[in-house]
Amino acid sequence: MKLQVAMDVPSLADALTLARQVADYVDILELGTPLIKNAGLAAVAAIKAAHPDKLVFADLKTADAGELEADLAFAQGADLVTVMGALDDDTIKGAVDAGHNAGKKVVADMIGVVNNRVQRIQEVSKLGVDFVEIHAGLDEQARPGYSIETLLADGRAAGVPFSIAGGVSVDTIASVKEAGADVAVAGGSIYNSDDPAAAAKALRDAAGLPPA
Repeated sequence: MKLQVAMDVPSLADALTLARQVADYVDILELGTPLIKNAGLAAVAAIKAAHPDKLVFADLKTADAGELEADLAFAQGADLVTVMGALDDDTIKGAVDAGHNAGKKVVADMIGVVNNRVQRIQEVSKLGVDFVEIHAGLDEQARPGYSIETLLADGRAAGVPFSIAGGVSVDTIASVKEAGADVAVAGGSIYNSDDPAAAAKALRDAAGLPPA
């Protein structure tokens, strides 16, 4: 399993600082959607230039023009991009085509898919995405009664390569690994910490992962 940091920070300067702090302990540096909207795709190139040995994940959450948007991110150095799993199959297929042409990876983000999520995970997997991100957004996580176990159960049931995003912490990351996730995505548990490096290391240690 790989450890991914979701850099949901407002500026490129903040992202560069956070990436520098945690790079020794994570495998994938994710530029969050708010960061890309604020700083533009040039931020992808900047993060890749600063950390060429890390996988750089552009969380585009593409909802249309899948091939075009993926091409733009890949051209800036992204290794992975997201496309919305809830939306049109042709959009997903377009992003997948771009990934194949560039030798890069495409992830279907399942945020917002609540009903029949396992079925939709299996459907989008067949469209050629490299893996599916079973994702509870910040608003969903804030609702009473939210549990990461719902995501883990869907990952187990789907039987396809998946990542988990939404509540990954030192208390839950071992369960994420046990569920068979390819990637654990941690955001707030790292960037809201007083010591992001220590928080990232603690996550890695809690999951029993080898050095990044």
